[in-house]
Amino acid sequence: MRTSEYDRLDKPVNQGSLWPLLTSRAMLHLLSPGGGRARLSILIYHRVLPCQDPLFPEESHAQSFDQQMEQLAACFKVISFEEAIRGLRNETLPPRAACITFDDGYADNAEIALPILKKHSIPATFFVAAGFLDGGRMFNDTVIELIRRAPGSTVDLDSLGLGRFSVGTIPERRQAIHQLLGRLKYLPSESRQSTVEAMSALIPVMLPDNLMMTSEQVRVMHNAGMEIGGHTASHPILARMENSAACADIATGKEMLENIVRAPVRFFAYPNGKPGRDYLPDHVRMIKKLGFEAAVSTAHGAARKDSDLHQLPRFTPWDQRPMRFALLMARNMLKTGEAV
Repeated sequence: MRTSEYDRLDKPVNQGSLWPLLTSRAMLHLLSPGGGRARLSILIYHRVLPCQDPLFPEESHAQSFDQQMEQLAACFKVISFEEAIRGLRNETLPPRAACITFDDGYADNAEIALPILKKHSIPATFFVAAGFLDGGRMFNDTVIELIRRAPGSTVDLDSLGLGRFSVGTIPERRQAIHQLLGRLKYLPSESRQSTVEAMSALIPVMLPDNLMMTSEQVRVMHNAGMEIGGHTASHPILARMENSAACADIATGKEMLENIVRAPVRFFAYPNGKPGRDYLPDHVRMIKKLGFEAAVSTAHGAARKDSDLHQLPRFTPWDQRPMRFALLMARNMLKTGEAV
């Protein structure tokens, strides 16, 4: 899968969709002609579900992801993150350069996304929060699954200071999840964890323990030619931690992954990833000192030759319609991304 250079990437397209694809290519080529004027589009994904989730219908699933990868391969030069960093440094990016990245380390990345990526000969980088491998579960997924599976039409969390939530319909469950995650995300890690554990005691449902990859699946991804990147051990909001604890969490995650894949972990994704809110200049200095060659945020925009390689922007356009997708990607190319 680590096919070098770009000759494999201009694939033939279905004749029925030829005109919109040619139009999209021409528009994107004008915005990113390659070389010193190139703009690198880095896309973010998290999960690829087997089928559409009624609770989160916008989340990627096998059919939609397959279609989007087909369009990406037709409209962009989809290259590995390693090739992209080299191209930015040397001003040798091809026209319409793009990369695919995944955050967190969900098991469906190996089970669903990997076969689709291989089908389209697309490389990707997987930024893995190493502490959740082998049966772990992130706090947000615990909240989601508690509310998804909660019996009845009301969830009473008054005793935790979180209120009562109507969950009789799918939209009500979505709204409850949105409100709870918004309140919990920026709590100190210990307080957040204890609150989520108390929620689990109040909502007596069985929770899944297979949401995240196993160590063996990480090795399979690496052996298939996919890049494995660091994403900390426990996925904290780095800006809410003491510097020593933040550095230790980043370093621990890197070491755990290197022990699994028996290779250097060279790239990093900041958890949550908003510059100035989720990570700060101190954290950029940390990852440089720890030996990461490049890193990505979640600031929208496309990278250029003068972009900070340790704060590269990323973007995911949700619209699946081919022309709308291309327009969103083009608009994103006009942004340079934020940095701290």
